[in-house]
Amino acid sequence: MGYILRAIDKSEQIKISVAITTDVVQEASTIHNTSKTASAALGRVLTAAAIMGSWQKNEKDSLTITINGNGPSGRVVATCKNDGFVKGFMTNPSADLPVRESDGKLDVSGIIGQGDMTIVMDVGLKKPYSGTVNLVTGEIAEDLAAYFLQSDQIPSAVGLGVLVDTDYSIKAAGGFIIQLMPGAEDEQIDKLEENLSKLDGITSLIEKCNGDGEKILEILMEGFDVKILEKRDVFYRCDCSREKVIDAIVSIGPEEIENILVEDKKADVTCHFCNAHYHFDEDDLQDMLDKAKEINS
Repeated sequence: MGYILRAIDKSEQIKISVAITTDVVQEASTIHNTSKTASAALGRVLTAAAIMGSWQKNEKDSLTITINGNGPSGRVVATCKNDGFVKGFMTNPSADLPVRESDGKLDVSGIIGQGDMTIVMDVGLKKPYSGTVNLVTGEIAEDLAAYFLQSDQIPSAVGLGVLVDTDYSIKAAGGFIIQLMPGAEDEQIDKLEENLSKLDGITSLIEKCNGDGEKILEILMEGFDVKILEKRDVFYRCDCSREKVIDAIVSIGPEEIENILVEDKKADVTCHFCNAHYHFDEDDLQDMLDKAKEINS
């Protein structure tokens, strides 16, 4: 379990969210058997999705971040509902690269490559909101800041990080998003930039504060009068089920199901998010075919 703190400064011109997601990223790493660099990439996207998911108003609202890069990781996806449940996957979780010679850090931008980032928000309307921006660096945090500026015209500071131990376990993971509202004064901006310039990195800050989000918030917002609005738990959890998979198969229509029956006489489906496996025999497929015919009659 992780958690997110949402806060605002006294003038209500600066909004900030701080996330501690070490356990969440560890669960994802265990499920997907990720390499060190893949853990960092997937963990950053999961943390971003968890933070942005906490901004949604209704429990069933959801947000999905998809990174489409041309690097060895392939597609990276994370989705979070307003209930605090986040899940994700990447096409090639074993993708890895040597640490960067320039700074000795995991080469997240290298395995992501060039491409774009799409964010979809489903708030119960007929058509979900979708926005896409080109990747700026592939480091995720900078790309997300570019998205906020281009899509929402909101200047933002974003920090996302995952520290992976020598045994591939997750030592620290988390992040923050700070956003300036219209009317933010130059003095506030200068002070905020000064605070951020002192940081060694978000994972170093998490370790320094022993995973205490409130202490991290104090350091990020030193010199500001800040009010915490909410503390929300975050879990890595997939909501797939046999019933949902059946509905998905039924939705492909009678003709496709009949082809599966004739050619394979069975169907096996594995969930991308949690690796749960679902097997359907000939009788199961016949039931789904009957249901599909009834729906399409």
